[in-house]
Amino acid sequence: MQAFDLTPLYSRSIGFDRFNDLLDKAFSQNVASTTYPPFDIEKTSENTYRIAIAAAGFSADELDVEVRDNQLQVSASKSEKSENGSYLHRGIAQRSFRKKFALADHVQVVGASSVDGMLNIDLKREIPEALKPRKISINAAEPVTIDSQ
Repeated sequence: MQAFDLTPLYSRSIGFDRFNDLLDKAFSQNVASTTYPPFDIEKTSENTYRIAIAAAGFSADELDVEVRDNQLQVSASKSEKSENGSYLHRGIAQRSFRKKFALADHVQVVGASSVDGMLNIDLKREIPEALKPRKISINAAEPVTIDSQ
């Protein structure tokens, strides 16, 4: 994998440290280690998302979903149990895993469910009223004066 020099980007951006860290992490990660288990990220509407993770063979008790510092962490560990019988072929991976997803500001996890071997995590972006765009009316009659006291 070719390394990218992002120094020019950093020298022209101020206050984007978190974004820069995400880019560094994305370019430095080993892609092969992030493919298990397979997952989808779906935009279900303008402000809602769903992460679907193939978690075949894991019960809801063996799955863990946690949010900390704008990072969603999903992990699973198989409980140890004695197996009766022997396998001629074992193609369904049931190994432990840990996946991390960086969440943008104002994105909240609203729920998680485990159905038919899929772990579904629903997210919603809720932008506070103070940060939403607002229309400023233009007064053509008189200039606005600001008292300086």
